[in-house]
Amino acid sequence: MKTLKKLGIWMDHSNAHLIEFSSEVKETKTITSDFTFQDKVETLQRSESEMHNKEQHKHATFYKNLAAVIQNFDEVLLFGPTDAKVELFHFLKKDHKYDTIIIEVKNADKMTDTEQHHFVRDYFKRLEFRP
Repeated sequence: MKTLKKLGIWMDHSNAHLIEFSSEVKETKTITSDFTFQDKVETLQRSESEMHNKEQHKHATFYKNLAAVIQNFDEVLLFGPTDAKVELFHFLKKDHKYDTIIIEVKNADKMTDTEQHHFVRDYFKRLEFRP
């Protein structure tokens, strides 16, 4: 029986904390969006439309970076306090190479690293016992 590779991603629009679930403790990896508050202020001074275009472009790059990691897993849990997790989910669903990956989206508040690890562990442990 093949061991499934499982990944939890706590994310907002700025950062994504990648937590691989396995029998051993793995450290959290972080991917950060290039769109900063400073970018927002600078482009907003010129044009709101330009700011939205730049923001969308930077978020698309952020999601592509996450997608490249996700394609190496069988099950993925997206969780966090903002709509970024839902946006990433829809981004992934547009590409059929992610059709075989089980992806679930859960709401969660701001969490410490320890709380994120517990959330991922509890989520995947609960699934191990389903019929």
